[in-house]
Amino acid sequence: MIKPSSSILLVGLLCLCCWTEMTEGEEEDMKYKNPKYSINDRVEDLLARMTLEEKIGQMAQVDRGNITAEVMKDVPRTQATTQDWVDMINKFQNWSLATRLGIPMIYGIDAVHGHNNVFKATIFPHNVGLGATRDRELIRRIGAATALEVRATGIQYTFAPCVAVCRDPRWGRCYESYSEDPSIVKQMSELVIGLQGEIPAGSPKGVPYVGGPDKVAASAKHFVGDGGTTNGINENNTVIDWQGLFEIHMPGYIESIAKGVSTVMVSYSSWNGVKMHANYELITKYLKDTLNFKGVVISDWLGVDKISNPPMTNYSNSLLLSIQAGLDMIMIPHNYTFFVKFLTNHVNENRIPMSRIDDAVRRILSLKFMMGLFEKPMASYEYIPWLGCQAHRDLGREAVRKSLVLLKNGKTPNDAPMLPLPRTAKRILVAGTHANNLGYQCGGWSLTWQGVSGNNHTVGTTILGAITKAVNETTEIFYSVNPDVELVTLGKFDYAVVAVGELPYAETKGDDSNLTMIEPGPSVIKNICGAVKCVVIVVSGRPIVMEPYISSIDALVAAWLPGTEGQGIADVLYGDYGFTGKLARTWFKRVDQLPMNVGDKDYDPLFPYGFGLTTQPNANSTSANSAAAPRSSQASWSSVSLSLSLGALLWLSH
Repeated sequence: MIKPSSSILLVGLLCLCCWTEMTEGEEEDMKYKNPKYSINDRVEDLLARMTLEEKIGQMAQVDRGNITAEVMKDVPRTQATTQDWVDMINKFQNWSLATRLGIPMIYGIDAVHGHNNVFKATIFPHNVGLGATRDRELIRRIGAATALEVRATGIQYTFAPCVAVCRDPRWGRCYESYSEDPSIVKQMSELVIGLQGEIPAGSPKGVPYVGGPDKVAASAKHFVGDGGTTNGINENNTVIDWQGLFEIHMPGYIESIAKGVSTVMVSYSSWNGVKMHANYELITKYLKDTLNFKGVVISDWLGVDKISNPPMTNYSNSLLLSIQAGLDMIMIPHNYTFFVKFLTNHVNENRIPMSRIDDAVRRILSLKFMMGLFEKPMASYEYIPWLGCQAHRDLGREAVRKSLVLLKNGKTPNDAPMLPLPRTAKRILVAGTHANNLGYQCGGWSLTWQGVSGNNHTVGTTILGAITKAVNETTEIFYSVNPDVELVTLGKFDYAVVAVGELPYAETKGDDSNLTMIEPGPSVIKNICGAVKCVVIVVSGRPIVMEPYISSIDALVAAWLPGTEGQGIADVLYGDYGFTGKLARTWFKRVDQLPMNVGDKDYDPLFPYGFGLTTQPNANSTSANSAAAPRSSQASWSSVSLSLSLGALLWLSH
């Protein structure tokens, strides 16, 4: 769906607006520019002044890559600074304010686990890990930190939270879901409050709320049922009756709306054969009328184009169906001239009434007035110090350690627990594809849409780096992605830490009917765990096949996709903190059991929903935060460590 380098101009795109000057009479008594009037009065005053072309401009979301070459010269590139971002946002905003009515734009980005597209930002664990914490207060704090980092780059809007309920881990977006259990997903909608602020008591039901310049507009997505598609195929059909849809997939939206969420993003998927982007009954009759949602309903990236079968074959009709269904803002994102042309024709030929256009624009303008964009449209440098600050990295570290789930601790039930590990050992082995790869640790939606590999894309701590800081200076650390059997056998290691898992992916590219770890993961486990006491750390966006290896492993940890703060893993491995995480989704034995969720008939998992062993912190553990604990940064590596050399603008979307 998205191009990795894209970004979107959200609403009020300048090139869609009239450049004609106001007459002297028009400039008098412009109520919409006067903050002493109510939001409703200002919206109605502005709406009455707008031409059809200007209204359609407000409904357009355009990828920033489709703006003029002159503006694109100043678009931030890889490893851009926060000031680069702020300057770009302000250039777009100045362009928007120079139009006839001076309506500010709003810029949106996929800040889905921290401000994950931006160099040096704090990248928090993906939702699959946060669900294992079951910690609403933690989620709220992550939302508040994310809002500050997003504002540090001048951006006012994020496409989060994802309140999908993933019912089949073969789905490539399962890591964006907090749980297979709708009650956990409902709890985790607390992110809305963190991002937007707490809605004041007595606020009208369904009305969006953003609590100040240090907060951002949020978007609950993807409405509705995208986590329940047949066989976990992305953008596929969800076959379920109304009761099932309501009980499993709807609670996250109902709770988000109660918390004042600003927008709801519609899913690519279908419900019982009807494309969600064209579903009038669910978007207008249920979301807007029954739930009384007064915010903005937005499409997904190219979501309108995908209504037709095959996709992108009848844009005019697809656009007609989507606007009739109740969409307010369209993530076009490329050919906005077609959008303007076809939507104008539909209105002029009475296929879409002006009342439907006015409803959409009224919602968009209300959000902009509520956010104070008409009074303070320009981005500020004042939030720049918040991006990747130590307080947020400490929060990320806390989130990592609370998200870890201990699945096994002792080779057999009669063996002593392996964890926590001793800090003082003569020689230890660290191995596996994921031990020293920050990109793998962060997963998809990190720096790029599909994620990255390696340690040069942003700032953070790998698992290897965290272990290095945690153990005693005298401990010799051997590191290799895939050590040979002879090294393992003759190395006289006290223990081994093996990190394996999945490659980064996003959306359809992550759909997987096999759910196996990448090579050489299986052989690394076989070669090491058969000869040395080993703890295996699984870095993945979902449960993967582990049953064939489980008997040889001494300790097994589900680390999910922990993000940049790998020291949270070492904190728990070495006993500064205990393991507390509980599975928020079922860990299957074999893929032929899928889909399998808690409460199903013949439920026979490897590890059930809610499972998670606990450990107690070491009473005499030296915290890695203390001055005495960290290993010297000058410590020498063994020669084995040579293997180390191996209407709006939108940034992506969904």
